[in-house]
Amino acid sequence: MANKLGIYQRTGAGTPHQLVETHAPLVKKIALHLLARLPDSVQLDDLMQAGMMGLLEAANKYESTKGASFETYAGIRIRGAIVDEIRKGDWVPRSVHRNARRVAQAIKAVESRQGREAQDAEVAQELGMSLDEYHACLNDANGGRLFSLDELNESGDVPIAETDDSDNPLAGITSQAFRRSLADAIEELPEREKLVLSLYYQEELNLKEIGAVLEVSESRVSQIHSQAAMRLRARLSDWQSADSGL
Repeated sequence: MANKLGIYQRTGAGTPHQLVETHAPLVKKIALHLLARLPDSVQLDDLMQAGMMGLLEAANKYESTKGASFETYAGIRIRGAIVDEIRKGDWVPRSVHRNARRVAQAIKAVESRQGREAQDAEVAQELGMSLDEYHACLNDANGGRLFSLDELNESGDVPIAETDDSDNPLAGITSQAFRRSLADAIEELPEREKLVLSLYYQEELNLKEIGAVLEVSESRVSQIHSQAAMRLRARLSDWQSADSGL
């Protein structure tokens, strides 16, 4: 323990207790951001409790000599802990997961066939749905689960997670390969979908605020967000085979 405290003192990061005390507001900020897209039955206190566990873990493991600021590192751990709690809660109907997979598969089929971005009407037709039914499906998906970039693996299609990779020398390579593929896929999204992701994940605006920026309804932002995530899932579903030469 003395050796660990020595690391914090030498780098000026502060003790674990000081880090937790200073960054506790970050837990509420992240919890509120995620809560906005979860069912009403989910309680903020439950998310914050899980987030505090993530913050404690971050404070005990952080070493500033590795480059990332504590706030960045803690944010990843806090979000990861909350997402884990959400997964355990199993608040999402199986039908939502099934429909999400169907939409991703339909997007991939249309884009493979057309050689360009799939349009809403084309995806709806591929699914045998009306456009209104397709948009309702997108709203259900976004309202019923965390469609974050860290959650693309809900169906097991894309195995990514923030974990301790110290015992797995290949994990870093896999993570880097995925991140390169993800960055490329995001860059190739339609401009409006890319903007929604940027405003949500980088600027941390909620769906209502993004709607004000784009001058569309909150429901439409929800649809755009879900479709962006499903398009990414469709385009990343076979990323491992593409990077198998690593």
